[in-house]
Amino acid sequence: MSRKIPFFTELVTLLVLIAIPFVLPPLGFTPATINRIMIFGLVGIGFDLLFGYTGLLSFGQSAFFGTGGMFAAYLLTHTSFTNVVLALILGALVAAVAGYLVGMIALRRTGIYFAMITVAIAQVFFFMEFNPLAEYTGGENGLPGVPQASLGLGFTTLHFETELEQYAFFAFWMFVGLVIALRIVRSPFGLVMRAIRENPDRATALGHNIHRYKLVVFIVAAVYAGFGGGLLAVMQGFMPPDAFMFATSGEVVMMTAIGGAGTLFGPILGSATWLLLSDFFQITLDLGASWKLVLGIIFVLLVVFLRRGLAGAFIDLYRMAFRPQKTATAPEPAVHGKAAETAGALHLKSTRNKSGHIIEVKGLTKHYGGIAANSDIDFAVNYGEIRGIIGPNGAGKSTFFKMLTCEVKPTAGTIKFDGRDITHMGVVEACQIGLTKSYQINQLFERLTVRQNLMIAALAEIRGTFKLDLLKSLGKVRGLTNQVNSTAALVHLSHRLDAPVADLAYGEKRRLEVGLALATSPTLLLLDEPLAGMSAEERVETVALLKSIAKGRTLVIIDHDMDSLFELVERVTVLQEGRLLVEGTPDEIKNNAQVQEAYLGGVHGETQ
Repeated sequence: MSRKIPFFTELVTLLVLIAIPFVLPPLGFTPATINRIMIFGLVGIGFDLLFGYTGLLSFGQSAFFGTGGMFAAYLLTHTSFTNVVLALILGALVAAVAGYLVGMIALRRTGIYFAMITVAIAQVFFFMEFNPLAEYTGGENGLPGVPQASLGLGFTTLHFETELEQYAFFAFWMFVGLVIALRIVRSPFGLVMRAIRENPDRATALGHNIHRYKLVVFIVAAVYAGFGGGLLAVMQGFMPPDAFMFATSGEVVMMTAIGGAGTLFGPILGSATWLLLSDFFQITLDLGASWKLVLGIIFVLLVVFLRRGLAGAFIDLYRMAFRPQKTATAPEPAVHGKAAETAGALHLKSTRNKSGHIIEVKGLTKHYGGIAANSDIDFAVNYGEIRGIIGPNGAGKSTFFKMLTCEVKPTAGTIKFDGRDITHMGVVEACQIGLTKSYQINQLFERLTVRQNLMIAALAEIRGTFKLDLLKSLGKVRGLTNQVNSTAALVHLSHRLDAPVADLAYGEKRRLEVGLALATSPTLLLLDEPLAGMSAEERVETVALLKSIAKGRTLVIIDHDMDSLFELVERVTVLQEGRLLVEGTPDEIKNNAQVQEAYLGGVHGETQ
């Protein structure tokens, strides 16, 4: 239903927010607690964009929460500034600047190192608030005297004085934050965010500048936190110094985990659960200091038994109740002849009318310490050629491929692609100019659908390395649907576009792996063992697929299935111990004594 009714999610959320002040108080929620749920729900939404959708675990949100809140509170208490909403916006902008500066430092690292840097920086902000900046922040006393919520309209000012009016003010901003976040996650930018969460290395290899995407999301999360800090000051009439404490960051993380990361609604459910239990243990049960122990135990139980949080549990129940029965689907017929050529033409720029070398390598060498992976390799491929690369295990084929696609920097030598020196180019730029590859081990976005996987690849070709289209609909990206549909047809996955990648058979995943590379519209496509791990039947189907792709195009293929490889390629390059052994036609290579010796018994003995 939600797919058929425009803004269905937003409408339902609005109705729930209208009902909350009439439903929650009888359940034990005080007006102050409900308003805090709105505030921390807003902060959690921003954090969910960062953690749940982009995969960046930050423990530094308290730094931005306190910075935005303190700046807004200072304007309203120590200056003649009286516009509350404008003060909140300015506080959020200051938090954005802080987010930019912190992000430039923290995002130089990934994983646990990124998380630890955010912890350290949050502690620096806490120290600054209590010491050097105490004159402006009030130090351990905070900033009292923050005026109540109001909205200046120029000709008049609206004051929110009653409990219901105050709730309306905070719920409005939470709703605005949720609507913006929903637009972001549904945008092309949001899809790239999920790609970074699932497989950042593959997102990079497809031509996305993931560092810039991460930095923008980090800033957006800081804006949400900063605005939420200002709302807290307005709600309490006082900006507390503990807003900067690490415990505040920890609570945001725990609320999101309880509610369910990667849902946007999870942080709201988590904040409601966390704050209600906090009030219940402290006020109703009067547990004293031990309330934190009890709440911690409950947190552990919820995370262990509801691994996707409360929102995830509701989603699972809904799917169990309303998901239609799966029906068997007939396999999609293969695309042959003119249909295959038509589909393929939309993805791989033809090199049929060009001559000379599309890629040329001179003296390519790669050393890892004292070990030479590749040594002094000269290699060239002509426009429109289909080249095969073979060699025994340990011959240096994978390292050679990584240097060709700029994933690994050579120790010596040069690489020219389409007349351009790309020796020191990065993998993102190499993909953008038309040089990409599929991987020996599938590098897919497993938790996304086939359609979303192909969209991620196509977006890099259509939009470039980075585009700040946070509020644009995916459906409005010109050419995206055509690119995705034609790529899916080319790799025989049109009937599986809406299937999660995790549900695909192995052969389908291998075809999708090739499809991701095709969707970037490369002029030179490198395929690293496209037949690896396939059954005999899957190999026959994939060879036919590669033949349809290869017409009029430039391909370089590594594979150990030499019979299939020799059927596909025009020339073969043989590597041994990191060096170029010999080049020739498939027939010449089959009968070459050096190649037979390298394979300890010959090609035919190797492939039996």
